[in-house]
Amino acid sequence: MPISFKFRFQFRWIPFVVMLLLVALGLSLAQWQQRRADEKIARAARLQAGNLAAPLALGAAPMLPQDAQAIEYRRVTVSGHFVPAWTVYLDNRPYRGQAGFHVLTPFRIDGSNMHVLVAQGWLPRNNADRTRIADYSTPTGTVTLQGVARLNAGHVMQLGTAAPLLPQAIVQNADIAQLAQASGLAFQPLLIEQTSPESAKLPVRDWPAPDLGADKHRGYAFQWYALALMAFLFFVFTGFRRAKKSP
Repeated sequence: MPISFKFRFQFRWIPFVVMLLLVALGLSLAQWQQRRADEKIARAARLQAGNLAAPLALGAAPMLPQDAQAIEYRRVTVSGHFVPAWTVYLDNRPYRGQAGFHVLTPFRIDGSNMHVLVAQGWLPRNNADRTRIADYSTPTGTVTLQGVARLNAGHVMQLGTAAPLLPQAIVQNADIAQLAQASGLAFQPLLIEQTSPESAKLPVRDWPAPDLGADKHRGYAFQWYALALMAFLFFVFTGFRRAKKSP
């Protein structure tokens, strides 16, 4: 004797629209998180390639922004001299639980008027006097330094309007374009996180590694995909359940 199954589904517009919105939201956010994961995977690959490649000599010829992006995370070397008069200090840069500053100083490239911004390292904050900078030594004369190319010095949360950049200023954030405008100096569109030469009086140069948490974004993407699937399944289940209960 053949067995037949009869399925009835009760369709309602409002639950259907809500389901579509939740599915669209879940898929959109999942894909955004997946793109973030892909970006960090690509960044990790560039970082690894940059560490393996020989240091790149940085010249004085003006670079385009896309040229700077192409060499981010590459080890670079450059010769010239520091311009300490226009050093600025980035506040709220903790190191191993201690408050402090990142020291940014223009570096004039040998035989030119072109500069590159160099992050010399980290200095501790004076807890008794926040405006007092710890003693450190910036090399004088011509020096050849090495470091890692970065596009910027990072950004921290800032409340209110930033004050104009001034020599020796303590600021929350500073980008290369701002410093170029304030100082009148010509800059390459990148920053060097200095790693050498070493000296006892130079700031700490234990630079934080870039955020490469791709797995975290993959986990978030999975959660958003799961939300979209649950919204669809809930709509289907409640439709069959309503139909079963109706006469």
